[in-house]
Amino acid sequence: MTSAEERPEAEAPDASGWSEDTSRHFIDYGAYFVPERETQIDTICSVVPPAPEGALIVEICCGEGLLCEALARRFPGAEIHALDGSETMLAAAKTRLEALGASHRTAVIDIAEAGWRAFERPVHAFVSSLAVHHLDGPAKARLFKDLAAALAPGGVVVICDLVEARREAGLALWRRHWDDGVRERSLELDGNEEMLEFFREDGWNYYADPDGDPVDMPSPLLDQLLWMADAGLSSIDVHWLRAGHAIFSGVKP
Repeated sequence: MTSAEERPEAEAPDASGWSEDTSRHFIDYGAYFVPERETQIDTICSVVPPAPEGALIVEICCGEGLLCEALARRFPGAEIHALDGSETMLAAAKTRLEALGASHRTAVIDIAEAGWRAFERPVHAFVSSLAVHHLDGPAKARLFKDLAAALAPGGVVVICDLVEARREAGLALWRRHWDDGVRERSLELDGNEEMLEFFREDGWNYYADPDGDPVDMPSPLLDQLLWMADAGLSSIDVHWLRAGHAIFSGVKP
């Protein structure tokens, strides 16, 4: 892994098309566009088992650091590793963790590469939110195997991500539910529905145009649960699902 502090300037957009402008865009509008974001964060943290002092918790593609901040609050004795491909996101996450005085590291990674998946000691928990859908099916299966291999016994992998709808009816339902969630959030935060219009115009709703961006490659939820089982994880469960966003986990025996 490359430390964020060792990278003097932001990179150009990567092969996925993600850039620092994309990161700033997500920071600006994520409060509106991520379904039930606070519930997602609480659910992920609640699925992580109690962490002994010094336990290592790794967030893959940490974004602006809302989840790793919540993990640091929930498990103050843990060491948090916040990994992301964006300097902008890592800077925001680092600021949050430093404000808490949390033991932490930040590092630049490419989620598709395997080099970052080796750690100095067994990992208590891997968590990831809205990132794994940038990998195709075989790459997801490989990721789950690598994470399972790096876990301590009793450790957990918790994934929150878009999943693929297998039928048109499901696609239409999730499209509507995502729009409804943005409408509710816009009314809650601003008292109007302007953010829903922006959400639609900006093309955020994957289920409105699933072929519109080749970077987005969500896989069926059942396939991902089976890949976790193939990786050697057990106690595999689904904890939350809305608008095509699912939280699921598996434990290393």
